[in-house]
Amino acid sequence: MNDTGQELDMELTDRKKKILKVVIEDYIRTAEPVGSKAIAAQLGKVSSATIRNELADLVEMGLLEQPHTSAGRIPSPKGYRLYVNELMERQRLSLDETERINQSLQLKMEELDRVISQAGRAVSSFINYPTYMSISGKKTLSARRFDLLPVDERSCIVVMMMSDNRVKSQLLRLQLRVDLDQLPTLVTLLNTHFVNISPDEMNLRLMDVAEQIPPQLFLLLSQTVSYASDALAESSQREIVTAGAKELLKLPEYRDADKAHQLMSFLTDSKENLPVPDEGPMKILIGPENVSDALKNTSVVVASYDIGDDMRGLIGVVGPTRMDYATVAARLSGFAEGMTRLFGKQELPPKEEAEK
Repeated sequence: MNDTGQELDMELTDRKKKILKVVIEDYIRTAEPVGSKAIAAQLGKVSSATIRNELADLVEMGLLEQPHTSAGRIPSPKGYRLYVNELMERQRLSLDETERINQSLQLKMEELDRVISQAGRAVSSFINYPTYMSISGKKTLSARRFDLLPVDERSCIVVMMMSDNRVKSQLLRLQLRVDLDQLPTLVTLLNTHFVNISPDEMNLRLMDVAEQIPPQLFLLLSQTVSYASDALAESSQREIVTAGAKELLKLPEYRDADKAHQLMSFLTDSKENLPVPDEGPMKILIGPENVSDALKNTSVVVASYDIGDDMRGLIGVVGPTRMDYATVAARLSGFAEGMTRLFGKQELPPKEEAEK
């Protein structure tokens, strides 16, 4: 699991590590500051006075914070990082969790956009945090198939399936009236001369076919190719879809409507700024480790999966720093592995492969 390359240069005694682990896991569970009595109840023979001294040391080391003088302690981002790197127990999915993931990924291999969107909603409903899905590829995209759907003599809808199975469509307003009976001829021309080539080649090929069709059809062809070139160029960039932003409203950290609205707006309007790590199967970013200011008080867990054909996908989860990192990481890994199998057209694993 990725540790963001940070080295936490400090020596902790076993007792400090146990106390830090108890505080973090209690706070993850309750969202309330953790006091010395609650820690003593879990550690057994350690006195409350000793625990208070250890807590003070952990605060001084920057691993815990004390919101108020008389209150218990809560983890700091630095404390969460040490927990994720060294103290967190790695989880395996239960039989029930594995079955739920497998069932949620019984998706038809239709357009890539639709599969990604459905998977994002499935992840969010299972993990109970907002999620985002990202896809990127190394290859230049091309058109796989075109269709033109007539609306009236002055407009039609161009539909283009791209080489990665995503489908794009656009209403075109025509410069000249077109006989709708001629659209099939133009569709045949598009699917004969303008598929499986780069956007630059599409533009060059326009002049080669100019003499094959009347002027009004050539104008529509030019509009269609121009739209297709722009759509292919734009789609070659990374695309991000989000799901489950409303899950934030269930968390105590976001009872403040303004705070919830800010993060929900970011997930909707600025999703291109969500973390998209280039390497590693799993990455955990805690609080200030996130570049975007809107994510400074959140944690993001991202897992990658293989789409095939030199394409890669990412599944990300956004939540409070008081996140159950072990559970989220295990479930996200399960989904990432399932997505790789889905795109590889392999069968999902039998139940026996999961641990109870």
